[in-house]
Amino acid sequence: MNDLMIPLSMESKEPIYKQIYSYIKDEIKKGRLPCGSKLPSTRVLARNMQLSRSTIEIAYDQLVAEGYLEAEPYRGYYVAQIENLYMMNSPIKKAEHHPQIAETLCLYDFSPRGIDLEQFPYRLWQKITKNILNDAKKEIFGSGMQKGDYELREAIRDYLHRARGVNCTAEQLIIGAGNEYLLLLLHQILGKNGVQVAMENPTYKQAYHVLQSLGYQIYPVLMDAYGILVSQLQKTQAEIAYVTPSHQYPLGVVMPIKRRMELLNWAMEREGRYIIEDDYDSEFRYKGKPIPSLQGVDQAGRVIYIGTFSRSIAPAIRVSYMVLPTALMERYEKEYGFYSCTVSRIEQAVLTCFLKEGYFERHLNRMRANYKAKHDLILSEMQTFPGFCVSGENAGIHLLLTSKQGILEQKLVEQALAGGVRVYGLSAYYIGEAKRREDTVVLGYANLSEQEILQGLEILRKVWKVDSFSRTNKSCDRKEGKIV
Repeated sequence: MNDLMIPLSMESKEPIYKQIYSYIKDEIKKGRLPCGSKLPSTRVLARNMQLSRSTIEIAYDQLVAEGYLEAEPYRGYYVAQIENLYMMNSPIKKAEHHPQIAETLCLYDFSPRGIDLEQFPYRLWQKITKNILNDAKKEIFGSGMQKGDYELREAIRDYLHRARGVNCTAEQLIIGAGNEYLLLLLHQILGKNGVQVAMENPTYKQAYHVLQSLGYQIYPVLMDAYGILVSQLQKTQAEIAYVTPSHQYPLGVVMPIKRRMELLNWAMEREGRYIIEDDYDSEFRYKGKPIPSLQGVDQAGRVIYIGTFSRSIAPAIRVSYMVLPTALMERYEKEYGFYSCTVSRIEQAVLTCFLKEGYFERHLNRMRANYKAKHDLILSEMQTFPGFCVSGENAGIHLLLTSKQGILEQKLVEQALAGGVRVYGLSAYYIGEAKRREDTVVLGYANLSEQEILQGLEILRKVWKVDSFSRTNKSCDRKEGKIV
């Protein structure tokens, strides 16, 4: 599809990207853009609408973050398959029980993948970009260094060392357009055949899909209250373990130092074993000090560290980074160093300034305060939800709600959707045939305002009949050794 006519209002107070986002989202919800439809590329749509490409990218990436679109590497953007999507626009069943929400659409989407784009520093980003272009020399329009511009890699190295305790040189860093690209590159470096990967279960499904598409055999490994079960990991044939130790996705478990050392010992038991540490939203922690990276305590060069600016700045800032151990970096430089960097040099220059001038850390401080206010609001409101307990609350931008009565998530999701609210079942994040927790929903809050959060929770309180629950119900089991 190369044509997509999107009406825009220049008199509207809504930013252009949000008008585009709202229009496409509405077309998908009404079935006018059916599942599998390919959207115009950001370049084509920007040209047709006479807009900047970054405006289109922000709209598309927010739709990807909320699950309405899927981005396929080298192919483009496609409308995602979403079960019960059209129920959002259907008359509410059993309206006589909830007449006040009888005609409510799904306006409150507690997506765990969204971010608050209202807080993006548009004017500052525009100013830096303008200054970069005004001062640019012809070299900035060249291909640049294969790993990414050295000045940006230095700035990222300095930030990672200060904020995350990562120990590396700029030479060990590779810049790429998104984690998916870096995983594709890592696939080349590790070897195309025979490598087997273990993943936490439940896990980050996007990484799972990428690794599976590359032909890896995936071993799902269950977790307890402290992270991936190394005792079960040892029973697999995996050479690679993919983990999110600072804030496990989606359970929110923080891996303590004892379990981290067990995991590192597993990696050192055999030559060629590595751990991929995905540090996807470590910046957002609300209790205690930030958890240092696993890479920072690795003395044997067994941790491959991956991070991104898509969560901390904006999805359209498709800049991710990978820190390779020395042995793997040598293999990369010898065999795959000819790959060109996939990030525009102009975008690299803007991000370098954003980092080096201190804008990024000030932006993070604002976002932490913004997300903490929403996080604390939900925790406060959850005191009036006696039938549920909350977990994963110390970091990140989503929480888990577990029914103390063991009510199945399917029922909770359907009841919420009937009331115009979208929540997400935890079981969708599991892989393989392992026993799944089916009494828990995932509640993201980053892309909603505080008023929208309150309104959404009020609907959940009604459709889940929260007031009927006893406040003396059993608590959720979080004891050591409990498999989750």
